[in-house]
Amino acid sequence: MDAQQRAAEAARSVIARHGRRLAGLPGTHLGRIKAPSRAFSELGAWHYWWQAHYVDALVDAALREREPDGPEAALARRVIRSIRLHNLFRYVNSFTDDMAWLALAAQRLQALDPGARHSRGLDSLQRTLNRQLVLASTEELGGGSFWSKARDFKNTPATAPVSLYFARSGDTARARALVDWLRERLLDQDTGLFLDGIHLQPDGSTTVAREVYSYNQGPVLGSYLALGTPDDLRHAEDLIQAVAERLTHPDGALQTHGPGDGALFTGILARYLALAARDDRLTTTARGTASALVTRTADAFWAGRGESSQGWVFPRETADGASRPDGTVEFAAQLQAWMTLEAAASLTPAA
Repeated sequence: MDAQQRAAEAARSVIARHGRRLAGLPGTHLGRIKAPSRAFSELGAWHYWWQAHYVDALVDAALREREPDGPEAALARRVIRSIRLHNLFRYVNSFTDDMAWLALAAQRLQALDPGARHSRGLDSLQRTLNRQLVLASTEELGGGSFWSKARDFKNTPATAPVSLYFARSGDTARARALVDWLRERLLDQDTGLFLDGIHLQPDGSTTVAREVYSYNQGPVLGSYLALGTPDDLRHAEDLIQAVAERLTHPDGALQTHGPGDGALFTGILARYLALAARDDRLTTTARGTASALVTRTADAFWAGRGESSQGWVFPRETADGASRPDGTVEFAAQLQAWMTLEAAASLTPAA
């Protein structure tokens, strides 16, 4: 089975198992957090940013199928509407990274068919979220974006996708300021990877959260590519190499961080590595490294899959002895595998 077919199988399986109406309402669709689950069992469990990445994966599928207004795109629009309904009839929430991921996904969805009748609603969504992303990006701590309304933590999970969104929106000055702040304040010179963030304490002092997560590297890489100066492209190549040296298993597959939110992290990185692998402004070596990271990770997910009545079930991890779903299956882990398989498919497009 080739990369295109594997991605199509992943899409079919994840949608069949996890896709459902919101509280049974016609015209709605979200990814249920765990499967199997009862129709009303998840009303109190809300993972806004998982749904944003569900939209992104549906856009990937629409691109693979070459159907800008096909069933995947229609389903993505339904997810966006359902996010608003579940989120009490608004797109704004307490976390900047959630809103940045949805803004990026909506931007990609709109780019599929910019003249469509659905574009007006996506424009409104992006204007609403753009205002929130601007408000979160302040001069406190020298720059960066606050992670939440608590405004006590500026971090890579928020600042990187905000920078990428601004870059893709044409607001290059804001995008540049944010990615430069990340490089100055949160790039670990010893590893070449970006640390998690900076906590602002009540007494005005700061502490650095030194955790390193795969997904933090992805939107930084995307922002470098979107800004695209020679320095940015060189930084992108350095980051790809750092990922290859520091965030992989011996077989060359990317490390993962499951379960829960962490089960989604490496799928995000795979998306931006695939983008780099297709960017002919980068050196052949950097593109080859990025491509190998994606394809080896996709191969690991595919090799670890199991079968169920609703299609394939993917492992949560990529290493040997990986954790495999048993009984209840979590959406984030399945979405991560699907995202990675779509990233691999984008490197070997259908004839």
